[in-house]
Amino acid sequence: MGSALETLCGQAYGAKQYHMLGVHTQRAMLTLLALSIPLAIIWYYTSTILIALGQDHEISTEAGVFNRWMIPSLFAFGLLQCLNRFLQTQNDVIPMLITSGITALLHVPVCWVLVFKFGFGSKGAALAIGISNWVNVLFLAIYVKSSPACSKTWTGFSEEALHDLLGFIKLAVSSAIMICLEYWSFEMVVLLSGLLPNPKLETSVLSISLNTCWMVYMISVGLGGAISTRVSNELGAGRPHAARLALSVMIIVSISEGAIVGITTILVRNVWGKLYSNEVEVVRYVAKMMPLLALSDFLDGFQCVLSGAARGCGWQNLCAFINLGAYYVVGIPSAVLFAFVFHFGGMGLWMGIISALSVQVIALITVNRYTDWNIEAMKSKHGVQRSDIIIDTET
Repeated sequence: MGSALETLCGQAYGAKQYHMLGVHTQRAMLTLLALSIPLAIIWYYTSTILIALGQDHEISTEAGVFNRWMIPSLFAFGLLQCLNRFLQTQNDVIPMLITSGITALLHVPVCWVLVFKFGFGSKGAALAIGISNWVNVLFLAIYVKSSPACSKTWTGFSEEALHDLLGFIKLAVSSAIMICLEYWSFEMVVLLSGLLPNPKLETSVLSISLNTCWMVYMISVGLGGAISTRVSNELGAGRPHAARLALSVMIIVSISEGAIVGITTILVRNVWGKLYSNEVEVVRYVAKMMPLLALSDFLDGFQCVLSGAARGCGWQNLCAFINLGAYYVVGIPSAVLFAFVFHFGGMGLWMGIISALSVQVIALITVNRYTDWNIEAMKSKHGVQRSDIIIDTET
């Protein structure tokens, strides 16, 4: 839901409505903190939910314990997303880099102490994540409060944040649906792997594949965030041609990045599994999965950039429908077909993901191909003016 700020803050910054960045961010903070409460309840009952879905009892119990200890980090993560978007949309990314680096350095010893020294195991790992998230939030909050770079965009907490909450929630919900539909499909693939003939092997390999995918995905997320900021800033400033040019350049970058990552993934396929397991069966299975991961990483990088541009334009509603069709009309059914009917096992599940990504990329390319950027710039201008008018009227 915090990604709604990429549209709202980005366009407001481009239109030089600097004070609106703080207002939008505070709305997001209030919304995400409130939403974290029901999510925390769901996390508390994770093991019960997983067992009810037919998952392995031992794995489900351990996952439930981990999620319960992750609950404190949930609230910090929501605030962190808001602060990151607040800074990102005004092109102030160095503080995020520094605070993330410091937090990462602190996380390693804290995690080691909690997991091994105090003997908390997975509970200690979850607690360490929570501590790191809260430390990162604290660092960024201090920077936003004290930095001259944020003096125009953060003028303190304001009652204006309570106005037009419904308008923000509508865009935030669309943003959440857009992103969650994609993320959940990957998690669903891991859940489905637990129903295959050799669930421990399949789940292990799919978990390694997913972990590898997320690691590479962080590069694509960075590219998506960059183009989202650039597009929203340019549209807010009334420069549609600059927005289109930025997207064209970033598409070339994403294709290059995807090719490099894909080739690297294939080259390391025979050794990558050894980083996660000493079992020969797992290592060999991972090696067979890596070419599929290479293709999915390439497509995922492409869609990240296109989705980032979509967030910059405020197309979250449209993208939610695209993702719904791509992942749940095509992707998951294809995964089930390949895995359980054609008996490709875990590889079949990942083929379903590739099918979904292919449909998603084609749909996003089509949308961008027929976009009138001049109209998008006008929509952005009207949206920024509307937000300002609502606040002026209600105050």
